[in-house]
Amino acid sequence: MNNAFTNEEYTVMINAALNQAVPLCGDERDAVTKAMRYSLANGGKRVRPVLLLEFNRVCGGNVTNALPLACAIEMIHTYSLIHDDLPCMDDDDFRRGKPSCHKQFGEATALLAGDGLLTLAFSVAAKAPLPPENLLPCLAVLADTAGYRGMIGGQTMDLQHEDKAVDAELLRATDRLKTGQLICAACRIGCLAAGAAEEQVAAADAYAESIGLAFQIVDDLLDITGTAEELGKPIGSDAEKNKSTYPALLGLDESRRLVQELTQQAINALSCFDENSFLIGFAEKLANRTN
Repeated sequence: MNNAFTNEEYTVMINAALNQAVPLCGDERDAVTKAMRYSLANGGKRVRPVLLLEFNRVCGGNVTNALPLACAIEMIHTYSLIHDDLPCMDDDDFRRGKPSCHKQFGEATALLAGDGLLTLAFSVAAKAPLPPENLLPCLAVLADTAGYRGMIGGQTMDLQHEDKAVDAELLRATDRLKTGQLICAACRIGCLAAGAAEEQVAAADAYAESIGLAFQIVDDLLDITGTAEELGKPIGSDAEKNKSTYPALLGLDESRRLVQELTQQAINALSCFDENSFLIGFAEKLANRTN
């Protein structure tokens, strides 16, 4: 087993690699590279790359070799946030306490910044120093989960549901794609990059599916119970846009209970890993977060 890392150590490693991955061009292209760097540097919890690196580690992989894949998945996540914030999508002016990319750089540049991060992600991922039999499945997972059968499909469903009554089953199907797919991709890619056993990949899938749904429910709860200072953006946007959410369908108490149930399911899925304390703590931290 490779040496363990803390969440903070992973985050420092990821941030440094992301900073190096998008250098300034020194010419007119910097209009978009500055926007790409601005959104990448606007931190967040780095949930997806941290999960990728930790699953890689517990499956016996080399974290340094998997780091390009972790950067790639964070680039795809960041591109999705840039596009989500655009007026034609969720129309949000702030992201993590700072102006959204389109408010800072204009809509056209923000659109290009998202496109730039999406395409750069695959260039970075393809250069990971891994055996082809490990790397190629990772690239396929990345493309499938980010595309119309995954995250984009979920976002499409979410837009179709605005101002419509949606039941809990359809909401869950939407969120499994929109939010859950990239989290699942992170956990699965971490395993595949290490050449993990099928049992470990299946366990990572089960863990990811549970925490992915729990993550979205917590987001819905925080949009009601959180503060603008903690979230870095105005609260109440879901109700304002007449979006179906778990609290609206199930109530606050049942939504909180479901988060705890899903978190326990995620923890139970980790029994095949000899070392799982980090992943257990990570699931619990996500369930109890305030931003």
